[in-house]
Amino acid sequence: MQYKSENVLVTGGGGFLGKAIVKALVARGDQVTSFSRGFYPELETLKVRQIQGDIADPGAAKTACEGMDAVYHVAAKAGVWGPFQEFYRANVLGTENILAACREKGVQRLIYTSSPSVVFDSNDMEGVNESVPYPEQFHAPYPETKAMAEKKVRAASGCDTIILRPHLIWGPGDNHLLPGIVARAKQLRRIGSGTNVVDTIYVDNAAQAHVLAGDALKKNASLSGNIYFISQDDPIALWEMVDHFLKAAGLPPVQGSVSGRTAYWAGAILEVLFKIFPFKTEPPMTRFAARELATSHWFDISRAKQDLGYVPLVSTHEGLKRMTAWLNENPQRVGVS
Repeated sequence: MQYKSENVLVTGGGGFLGKAIVKALVARGDQVTSFSRGFYPELETLKVRQIQGDIADPGAAKTACEGMDAVYHVAAKAGVWGPFQEFYRANVLGTENILAACREKGVQRLIYTSSPSVVFDSNDMEGVNESVPYPEQFHAPYPETKAMAEKKVRAASGCDTIILRPHLIWGPGDNHLLPGIVARAKQLRRIGSGTNVVDTIYVDNAAQAHVLAGDALKKNASLSGNIYFISQDDPIALWEMVDHFLKAAGLPPVQGSVSGRTAYWAGAILEVLFKIFPFKTEPPMTRFAARELATSHWFDISRAKQDLGYVPLVSTHEGLKRMTAWLNENPQRVGVS
């Protein structure tokens, strides 16, 4: 049966994950619109309609959702540091506006990009599934505001929804995780024992999961409100993965280590100092980062396999090969000379 094209909106379509989702939707014939603050020549090349605006503006959100069959809500403010209000504005208020626009404009389906950090309680999380509760306390505004937004999506009415929690997205074009590691390469030290295990997700696999979620929700509205962890399904020692990234960038592996306790208290002190003094950069360590870097966090993705038909198509090994090739062609994109 021939695929029937739909009108689809991707918020944050110019971002790392958003652009990968846009490409996947365009490739199968959908009429795609991107809603972002900026204009992206690469999307213009793909013949993607672009709407520029602020997701915290209700009117702009309504304009973007006009005539859409489905919305992939990817836009968010990420990071481990910054004023709470900035994260709230983008992640909570922005999501409220998209949900309201979907209801008013009759959008049938919304796929929301969340994060496993919404359930991170600073302890090891090994093979947990979607039943794990939200923590009582958050150590950073990003996971806190993403959890707030996720709850609003779960409680939404008038539009079917699915929530995806991709973990540590990476690959060619990465403008967040990889550049951050490269920028700190000389200062990096292993936090904790160095044996903690995580699962990650290659960007094209994350995009594939979003498309599968949209299709599954179209076929089966009873999935509405469900949450799904998605990953490579290939847990690896976190610091081994960091070393893989450094090797791809032509840099040496991480040398030296500090205890998780030392890193945590250093992060706590630095947070206080950076709140008192008007530094323009992020603290080199925070409590959230210290806990995240010293603990295991990998997830049971059985539910995504069963309900969405998700199986990662690009292996970690193949993804690293592709990322290395991209870095060789674009070293300036991550600050490699």
